[in-house]
Amino acid sequence: MEIFLTKGGTRGKKIRGLMLAISKHDNIHTRRACILKSLCIYLNEDYEKLIKEYLDTDSEAKSCMEQTVMGVYVIQKEGAEPEDDPEDVGVLIEGVEANTDLGNIAQACALLFGLVYCLNLSYPPELKCTFEVLQKILLNLDGQKLSSKAQFLKNKLMG
Repeated sequence: MEIFLTKGGTRGKKIRGLMLAISKHDNIHTRRACILKSLCIYLNEDYEKLIKEYLDTDSEAKSCMEQTVMGVYVIQKEGAEPEDDPEDVGVLIEGVEANTDLGNIAQACALLFGLVYCLNLSYPPELKCTFEVLQKILLNLDGQKLSSKAQFLKNKLMG
C-alpha cells in the first residue's frame, strides 16, 4: 500500500481517495478491494473495467453485465452503507455470470484470474498490465519477461 500511496499526480490523488475507504471501514475485504483498484490505477488502467459496481435497483445493470467481456460485478442494495456486505459478487465472462455469490471482490478477482489462466483466454487489452502483474509478480507464473510497467513495479516491491 505504501508504494501506491507515494504515487504522485492525478493517479496518486485517485489512489489516496480510494484508500480513504480503509480509514472508514478497516477490514480485510475493504483493504483487498482498495489494493486491487489501486493496482489498476497505479498501472494507468481503469479499475472500472475490472470491477463493475451496480445498485440492485439499477434497471440497466443486466444489459450492462451482458455486454461485459470479462470482469467482476458487485451488486449493492440501494441505501446500503459502505461497510455492508454486497447483495452479490460474481464473475462475468462473455456477458455470462460464470460464478455468483462469491462474497467479496478479492475472491472474485482471484477466481476470474484463475478462469482466464486455466481456460487460456486472452487478457482484456485494457487490463493487460494488471493481469500481467497478478500472473508474473504475485503468482510467479511465467515471470521471466515483464513489460516496463510491471518491471518498474517489481523493482519498487523488491527494493
